[in-house]
Amino acid sequence: MKKIFLTVLLLLVPCSLFLIGCGGEQGKDSNKANKIVIGIDDFAPMGFVDEHGKIVGFDIDLAKEAAKRMGVEPKFKVIVWENKNMEVIFGHVDMIWNGLDITPEGQQDMIFSKPYMDNRQIILVRKGNPENIHTVSDLAGKNVGTQTGSNSDTYINKNDALRNSFAQFETYSNINEGFTALSKGKFDALIIDEIAARYEISKNPNAFEIINETIGSGTEFAIGFRKGNTELRDKVQKVFDDMIKDGTAKKISEKWFQADLIKVPK
Repeated sequence: MKKIFLTVLLLLVPCSLFLIGCGGEQGKDSNKANKIVIGIDDFAPMGFVDEHGKIVGFDIDLAKEAAKRMGVEPKFKVIVWENKNMEVIFGHVDMIWNGLDITPEGQQDMIFSKPYMDNRQIILVRKGNPENIHTVSDLAGKNVGTQTGSNSDTYINKNDALRNSFAQFETYSNINEGFTALSKGKFDALIIDEIAARYEISKNPNAFEIINETIGSGTEFAIGFRKGNTELRDKVQKVFDDMIKDGTAKKISEKWFQADLIKVPK
């Protein structure tokens, strides 16, 4: 129903009412203004607002370096992750660069860069595993949470048997809400990106632990652009490829993860 409504809206409303032009001009407009708007979520360590109110993170550092090489100013906009596709479609952002999984659903509304990092969804529980959760089947009868609009959310909602096995299934708007809810016992387990979970544990080692079980299939992180905006995508891909070749991307990865997690593009 949402897709039908969107199609009708795009046909009826004049292009001048939107913040972008029609016909693939979004990237061009941003380049003329010497500015590029990058949509992010509050998703540590990829991109997040720190205790000083500053936007920082692994993807933030990558995006800043890419923008510098392109000769444009990066402007980061914190968005509601559930609405990320609409943010791109309506031109509120030029790209999404913040731990964005390549998914079939995303490919309906966006085009992607080459994948630059592997990702998977795991189970996160409170330290000591008081609910005795060791496998996916152990989630039966438990209160389970995940982020709205995440790859986990999509996977769970496509698997009725899994979702119906939970005593309760809830979603949260951002990752910090999920960590807080789990720590307070609102959830028995979170299904979450492994990278985010490991970063949280590195800061709070006595709060949580990971159950080393993959939920669904592994995915890959990439940068998302509005469909048709191949010009901007290709410009970003070119400088990103150069960052990988000259070792800059590796240095940024080692800064945040103490390891080189960057995928070499095929």
